[in-house]
Amino acid sequence: MTMKGARMATISPERAQSGYVLDGNEGEAFWLLGMLETVKISGEDTGGQYGLLEVVAPEGVGSPWHVHSEEDEWFYVLEGEMSVWVADTRHTLTAGSFAFGPKGVPHTFYAEAGGVRALIGFAPMQFEGFLREVGEPATERVVPPPLEVHPDMARLGPIAQRNGMEILGPPGPPPGC
Repeated sequence: MTMKGARMATISPERAQSGYVLDGNEGEAFWLLGMLETVKISGEDTGGQYGLLEVVAPEGVGSPWHVHSEEDEWFYVLEGEMSVWVADTRHTLTAGSFAFGPKGVPHTFYAEAGGVRALIGFAPMQFEGFLREVGEPATERVVPPPLEVHPDMARLGPIAQRNGMEILGPPGPPPGC
């Protein structure tokens, strides 16, 4: 699941205030923890109230087990399949499926066979700070090369804390599941 040859675009403050349209290959794109994440609407655009990312993840790749103290997170699958864990319950999502991870409840997600393309929303939008600090601007619209080692959770923990979340474990199913 790649988007080769797509042009990169960001949203000006003027566009944010008057409304805007992004085509399928627009939005500010980042490589984060083995995924391509594109900001469709940022916290800056909404005064921090909410935000929306398009995420493309290859099979087996996803977020660390984490919890947001003030931020709800939701997932809508566009293509492929993903597992979303909310507390100790696993949900399998396919195209058209939706899951909700409320603030204060640990959750994670990862792509299943063939990868996934999904929309992930946040309210309020605090995750964007983590994305900008840990992610690297994507030079093209493709998933980054596979990670050779697991992310450094000790390094990511303080960054997550600064951005309203706590990392509880590495990517994959929650510990003990």
